[in-house]
Amino acid sequence: MTALAVVPLTGHPRPAVQPPAQRPAGTPLAQVRAARGWSQFQVIRALTLLAEHWGWPIASEPSLKVQLSRWENGANGPNPSYQVLLCAVLRATPEELGFGRASRPAAPLPGEDVAALADRVQALETLVVQLSARLGAVSA
Repeated sequence: MTALAVVPLTGHPRPAVQPPAQRPAGTPLAQVRAARGWSQFQVIRALTLLAEHWGWPIASEPSLKVQLSRWENGANGPNPSYQVLLCAVLRATPEELGFGRASRPAAPLPGEDVAALADRVQALETLVVQLSARLGAVSA
């Protein structure tokens, strides 16, 4: 059996160029996503489903792909609406995702019913679990 020789297409042989190594996730947002084992597509799909459920207008999925890449590379940060959505779908705090201190005080504002807030938080957590299950079914 003879070995095959690789012949360059031009008369000028070029050295092989090694592709760049995949960069580790740099921002906390990228690190949390990677730690969850989610692809960018899965995050984008979850953002879309949650925004639809809440009735929030957000960018199209192709635009979200670009935005998520920019957020994860630190080129810019998500606005407050996307921060809320990202925290919900990734089940993380703003601090864990690198968004800094939450803009809202920890104590309830005057006139807020603490029990009603607790009920809303529980409902949101249940919704996140349901959306995660749906996302798992979509990506499987």
